[in-house]
Amino acid sequence: MADDVGSIPELDQKKYDADEQVKIICLGDSAVGKSKLMERFLMDEYRPQQLSTYALTLYKHTATVGNKTVAVDFWDTAGQERFQSMHPSYYHKAHACIMVFDVQRKITYKNLANWYKELREYRPEIPCCVVANKIDADLKVTQRSFNFGKKQGLPFYFVSAADGTNVVKMFREMIKRAVDYKQNPSDFMDEVMQELENFDLEKKEDNSGADEDELKAESPDI
Repeated sequence: MADDVGSIPELDQKKYDADEQVKIICLGDSAVGKSKLMERFLMDEYRPQQLSTYALTLYKHTATVGNKTVAVDFWDTAGQERFQSMHPSYYHKAHACIMVFDVQRKITYKNLANWYKELREYRPEIPCCVVANKIDADLKVTQRSFNFGKKQGLPFYFVSAADGTNVVKMFREMIKRAVDYKQNPSDFMDEVMQELENFDLEKKEDNSGADEDELKAESPDI
């Protein structure tokens, strides 16, 4: 397993004009189609940001959940998964996880257990789903039973990054689950972090108001 939490600094997840911001991570073996799934979902909108220092690719997306605008940061592994383990900073403050395997490569399905174990070490409560990718190669695979997700109580999706089958549905549902989790975290530390974020926002608003009052007081009468 990866260690040395402090060696990779936390990314500055810049907030844009949104009511909420969530981080969704993707897990799975190399070449299962994680990046292609994201590109298919985002299509012309996506502008992947290569962050080689952190061995990941960051995709930004703006979604609407209910009546709220949500800024979504999708984190992709950018090859780091070849070590069969991710750095702890990859999991830090994640609100949902998408685990992907290739229906044509049995080993990628078997390795889901390892990815899931590591995920739960760092993020024991966040929503997670299992995604069977590349079903366009052989639609008969959709008749097979893949029990890993069922055993863990996780949503399961048959998808194709090539033709788009179920891709939008899966991502939209996971964005909603990420927002629901952030608003109602079942992890104690997440609750603490949310309270700290709210406190910082209130403090900034108070300071902003104080600065405006000072400017008014210093403005000369004309």
